Amino acid sequence: MRTTRVELGSGYVNVKKGAHVKLRVERDVFADAISWVARTIPSRPSLPILAGIKIVATAEGFIALSSYDPDITSEALIEASVDEPGEILVNGRLLSEFAKVLPSRDILMEQVGSKLDITCASSHISMQSMPLEDYPEAPAKPNIAGSVNGAVFQEAVSQVVSAASHDDTLPLLVSVCLEINGENMSLMATDRYRLAIRDITWNPSDSAVNERLLVRASRLSDIAKALGSVGEVEISIENSGRAGLIGFSAAGRENVARLIEGEYPAVRGLFPEQTNGYAVVNRQELADAIKRARLVVDKNSSVRLSFTSGHVVLEAGQGDNAQTSETLDAHLNGDDITQAYNPSFLQDALGAVNEEYVRFSFTQATKPAILTGQESFDGVDTEDFRLLLMPVRLYGA
Repeated sequence: MRTTRVELGSGYVNVKKGAHVKLRVERDVFADAISWVARTIPSRPSLPILAGIKIVATAEGFIALSSYDPDITSEALIEASVDEPGEILVNGRLLSEFAKVLPSRDILMEQVGSKLDITCASSHISMQSMPLEDYPEAPAKPNIAGSVNGAVFQEAVSQVVSAASHDDTLPLLVSVCLEINGENMSLMATDRYRLAIRDITWNPSDSAVNERLLVRASRLSDIAKALGSVGEVEISIENSGRAGLIGFSAAGRENVARLIEGEYPAVRGLFPEQTNGYAVVNRQELADAIKRARLVVDKNSSVRLSFTSGHVVLEAGQGDNAQTSETLDAHLNGDDITQAYNPSFLQDALGAVNEEYVRFSFTQATKPAILTGQESFDGVDTEDFRLLLMPVRLYGA
């Protein structure tokens, strides 16, 4: 009889395929785990079978929940009281939604023929199983390459994905590039109009590691949000041939995503080696002013920032259309300068900066500005996160 393997720590347990499932599990634990796994079920599965979640119950008292998408797999391992080990495949979204609304009592699950009966207090549902033999095998987990602080990694990912493209015809630009060199890890993304880079440190298994990996930005963002609050995150890498994989695991949960093929552009050279001046403004005050300006101008209109000694004037709108202007305190080091920006891109950039103040560093009015954060109005900026933002050409310039 065929068997399937469920990873438990450093070893495996065998579960007979076709064995009936009977178990009891705490409702909150199960609902949280099944909801996490269901996140990666495709919204429009290419095959109906991919709408399923596989449940594997082991004699050692664990349930492994897993979902499969051609680009990513998810697994969660939780404890349970298992009377009869086995495995079954059922509709994942339905199971997840049902688990969310169950009362806070233990859940009893038992396979009866081709159905899974689920009982919680007086609530009951019977779900038709799906054919396990048609369900794809998940790719093997790559070797662990190191670990990173989950909160730091989540922050870094959230900062750079704001600059990634949403155009699926450009697979390189819808990705985040992870550039790893020893203990240094850089995350970078660009859509050709903005470029974000965040530098962090991690704990590699091999200090000589040198990799450049491309991961779809939306996938990486979801993974970082899901694992960022659970402490240290292990990263696994298999970057050989066409089947490149990267895995992220923490606290009994694991995602394995396929890498995007291709050579990421050499974007670091786009940052100028020197700038001719800079301006500092309160980040939240500027973000609020842009939000107000966008209420009275066309969505395609740019916003103009005119920096002079002591203040910045934000203007939007022109001609017969509605117009707005607002003056904010600013510190300028260098000559007066005026630049116009796509307001949506500028809002995203300000949202990616975590410090109270944002610094705009300039070369000239028609060239991109570098945005960095700083803790105080007259302090120094932090360069672990930098964002290059292309200005919009001013009319008549």
